[in-house]
Amino acid sequence: MSVTLRPMTPAEYEEFARDGTDEYIRQLVDAGGWTEPQARVKADADFARFLPDGLATPAQHLSVVVDDDSGETVGRLWFAERDVHGARHVYLYDITVAPSYRGQGYGRTIMLALEDEARRLGIGEIRLNVFGGNDVARGLYRSLGYGEAAVEMTKRV
Repeated sequence: MSVTLRPMTPAEYEEFARDGTDEYIRQLVDAGGWTEPQARVKADADFARFLPDGLATPAQHLSVVVDDDSGETVGRLWFAERDVHGARHVYLYDITVAPSYRGQGYGRTIMLALEDEARRLGIGEIRLNVFGGNDVARGLYRSLGYGEAAVEMTKRV
């Protein structure tokens, strides 16, 4: 299995912005304990901060993932080139496998394509955040060699 990362079109970006915001809100509510109105404010602010110029925002990479054999769109990928205290890394903001393609190995294949993109950019490190309840994603990342750098824990009392 192989995939190609193709830049999003403006129409695909509009769909991504809508669906990505809704998914981020759901994750903040489900795993972060936010109320829906609080989560919406945060999601809108984060998208505006990280993608102020949409597709034209420098150092942001927004791709549609296409299966090389079938030509079908199987997901999307959003990552950025970041520099923190002189250390460059790729930061993964979003990886989504379309529901009908989940459980078939596309998540792993997309992550390996991301590694190829990082190397192509001359960057030797990928960082990401994953919500605690997302066991499928956490298992995938661990199986690919990612280690936990920080863990935030919460207890309701």
